[in-house]
This record gives sequence, C-alpha cells and structure tokens, in this order.
Amino acid sequence: MNLVDKVAIVTGGARGIGRSASILLAKRGAKVVVNYLTNTEAAESLVADIKSNGGEAVAFQGDVREEDQVLKLVSRVKEMYGRLDILVCNANMSFVAKPFAEMSWEEFSPKLNDELRAAFVTAKAVIPSMMQQKSGRLIYISSSLGKDPSPYMIAHGTAKGGLNTFAVYIAQELGPYGITANVVAPGLVRTDATAGMTEQELQMIGSFTPLGRVAEPDDVAGVISFLASDDARFVTGTYTPVTGGLTME
Repeated sequence: MNLVDKVAIVTGGARGIGRSASILLAKRGAKVVVNYLTNTEAAESLVADIKSNGGEAVAFQGDVREEDQVLKLVSRVKEMYGRLDILVCNANMSFVAKPFAEMSWEEFSPKLNDELRAAFVTAKAVIPSMMQQKSGRLIYISSSLGKDPSPYMIAHGTAKGGLNTFAVYIAQELGPYGITANVVAPGLVRTDATAGMTEQELQMIGSFTPLGRVAEPDDVAGVISFLASDDARFVTGTYTPVTGGLTME
C-alpha cells in the first residue's frame, strides 16, 4: 500500500483515530496535512513525530464547518504540493447524549447540522482538484451507531446515518471522475473519549466481540490507509464496520 507522492488531508487529525491515520499515511509515503481546530500543541507534536521518523507533514488550523476556512486550507495545500489525493473526513462534532423523550430539537439538531455541513463543505472544496486529476479518495469516519442504536445516542447515530447516505451519493456521482468515497465505521475505540471508562469496563465490552477486545486507533487507521491506496482503486460506496465482529455486514 504505497502512498508515495500522494497528498492527504486528515481533518481532526491531531488526536485519536486521526492521529493514528496521519502517522500511518505518512509512514506509507503520503504528505500529510493535519487539520485541527483548537489543539495546536497536539497537532505540532504529531507533525514533529512524523518528521522525526522520516515522513512529511504539516499542521493547519481550521474549522471544517466553515467554507472560507476550508477553501483557504485547500488552497494552501495546493500551493505547497500542487495536488490533493486523499481526504479523511474525521473531525469530531460534539452532541447531546440523552433519551429522545427528554431531548429538544435545539439539542438534537446541532449534531446533524455540524456532521453533514463538515462533510458537504470539505467535499465541495477538494473535488475540483480531484476531478481535474481524474483520481481521489474520500474516506468518511462514521460510527457503528449509525446503524446499530444504543441508549442516549440518537443525535450521534442519526447524524452518522446521514453521513453514511451522503457518502454513497458522492460515490455514485463522482465515480466517473475516478474518485472513490467510502465509509469506515468504528465501534468503541480506546481514545481520549474513553478516558472516563475503567479498564474493567473496556475489557467487559471487548469480551462481547468475536475478537475479544475493543479497538485501538491503529485498527481503524489500517482500514483508512487501505481505502486511501491504489489497492482500493475499485472499491467505492462501501461501509466497513471496524468493531471486532460486534457488528457484521
């Protein structure tokens, strides 16, 4: 899975799944643009780590919900590298976790708007270059909760279900231009988001999966790297759960 001379933007790239994806893409030869919103220290530390291991990376701040900021980001990438090959749409959007019966529209709707706006804005910004090149990889990080409901997660799951549908429409429309669009849907992943869980709780959840553990960020990064590569050139419109077999397609 050689990614030499490819240029990748990883949104929400400074931590968790985004960090692991950035490291692996760079290890396989891609020039990685780490997009982040607020955590400058984490982003710069990641870039330094990638460079110290012989990779190429740069960190750019920007809110992927804001069209002007995304267009500026893409313009800077094109100025630096002359092309853009891969978009990993991974930026996390916060949400209210509570039962539907207790939730207001004002609590429910921001997650939907933020999730789909980010997907829309980033796709609109990157596809002109990809269409011109007749190649490109769009990879959307969803969640198994988009298909498999869990208590209190209706805002998150509904937004991710919308993202899943958005991706297949993009795959159909842009396929003739050599652009693929695929969804990666992790279950529970051991990241900062699970820091409040005890090791016993994580092990208990992992025991329900056929593979016997919860996911690590590197497990998800490997799937992202495959879909970004030429090995996946004839794969588009797919939904890949990364759940250790807890959900199966």
